[in-house]
Amino acid sequence: MEYQFRRNRLEGTVFAEFSMDHEVLGRWFAEELGDDNSRANNILTQIILIKTGGKNHWRHVGADLTIDIDTEQVRVFANVIDFEEEHDLDEAMNLYDAESESYCGLEDFESVLQSWLAFINQK
Repeated sequence: MEYQFRRNRLEGTVFAEFSMDHEVLGRWFAEELGDDNSRANNILTQIILIKTGGKNHWRHVGADLTIDIDTEQVRVFANVIDFEEEHDLDEAMNLYDAESESYCGLEDFESVLQSWLAFINQK
């Protein structure tokens, strides 16, 4: 999984671009997490609790995207996916999966999240 973080210095906004099959992670980092240190640190705390056996699962439903973390992997997906699964839509109507859902290993995600924290703290 390759990624790149960028900042628009004029507007102060942050962006994340991820390789194919992980594009939705870029949206999640930029739109749902943004440059909020406390939220990122809270997620790191949840990961530590999961890795040490304090809990098995953690989920946060955001405005457009949900993050779902368990002992082995992280899933980020568009909130509309749950809607689509409840209604049998024609296969041609399904969203392009990589733009709406992605999985990665827990350790890989933790590493990316730590890199994101380092990036947003650079001013």
